[in-house]
Amino acid sequence: MKYIVILGDGMADYPLAAYDHKTPLQLAHKPYIDQLVKSSETGMVQTIPEGYPPGSDVANMSVLGYEPEIFYTGRSPLEAVSLGVDLREKDIAFRCNLVTLSLEENYGDKTMLDYSAGEITSAEAALLIQEISKEIGTEEFHFYPGISYRHLMVWINGAWEFDLTPPHDISDRVIGSYLPKGAGSDVLTRMMIKSEEILKNHPVNQKRKELGLQPATSIWLWGLGKKPNFTPFVNKYGLEGSVICAVDLIKGLGICAGLNTPHVDGATGGVHTDFLAKAEAALAELKAGKDFIYLHVEAPDEAGHQGNAQEKIGAIEKIDELVVGRLLRGLEEMKEDYRLLILPDHPTPISIKTHTAEPVPFLIYDSRRNVSSGINRYTEEEISAQGNFVKSGPALMAKFIKGE
Repeated sequence: MKYIVILGDGMADYPLAAYDHKTPLQLAHKPYIDQLVKSSETGMVQTIPEGYPPGSDVANMSVLGYEPEIFYTGRSPLEAVSLGVDLREKDIAFRCNLVTLSLEENYGDKTMLDYSAGEITSAEAALLIQEISKEIGTEEFHFYPGISYRHLMVWINGAWEFDLTPPHDISDRVIGSYLPKGAGSDVLTRMMIKSEEILKNHPVNQKRKELGLQPATSIWLWGLGKKPNFTPFVNKYGLEGSVICAVDLIKGLGICAGLNTPHVDGATGGVHTDFLAKAEAALAELKAGKDFIYLHVEAPDEAGHQGNAQEKIGAIEKIDELVVGRLLRGLEEMKEDYRLLILPDHPTPISIKTHTAEPVPFLIYDSRRNVSSGINRYTEEEISAQGNFVKSGPALMAKFIKGE
């Protein structure tokens, strides 16, 4: 038996007034998923525990079957694991975004124009982070390049009690009231302000402006955390598996869980990722003997943060055609029994451009069973109306794998 989770990050949404009050899942043409849902177990699952922020870190940890109440120590340590950074017990990791701020003279008066600096390329970003490290890195503060706009800072023996805001939560807002808070947080704010001076005239940014692209005008520090300690997935659920992803956060989760995390050429973590390459990588892992696949696609979430309904609808349609469709054909060719779990980790509504904590719709399809769900399309409205509810991501993973 093969077990495959297909997670469309942020895929759930609110009804859109400009689209006849329908959600992207209702608007998207997704024949493969809609055919599966007719013969699947369906329901809503609460992936975010009460009191936890509705981030992709908490949500994906939950869906992967790990209780955030037990295993969560912060977002950035998971990304550190992915980047090969060995955190010591007292080290504190921070997500270090490259962002685009407006041009007001006073830093606190600036507006968050783009939390991703125009989805800056990894090659460009590496040069900028290298310059940041050269100018403000010390024996105490270390900077590491990641993918696109997502990077890492480690504070050796650092402080911990800060209130930090994700930049994607404050798109189009003045940043002053969202700057780091807490005793000693001024050291973080000073680095962010200094980074603007360093990046202002960097050749990478000059070139991007010439091309009409957003420059990376500042770093933004958030998502702090300490070194995590996970129970291996094989010990928890009895399966050897792989995580197929493009972002360091999800790769870090996979590594912490003892799962394989192969590199996928063309997978970017953005809306222009290579969807088909992810499906092919998943099939390759299954053919190599893995029994569990966690296939993560970031694109719907990115479109949600950008407030771009058409991009989000298109991302869902590509997941259906290029990921689900390809996997179904590949599994049929392999002549293996399989179970599919399809769901988002959390909603990322177009209207507010950030994550929310509401339950999300799931389907579980079993190739051995011909059942009727009574559901015609995989949408928030239809599945929610059915009334089936699962209390947590780990409870859903247990249901998916163990039938509990």
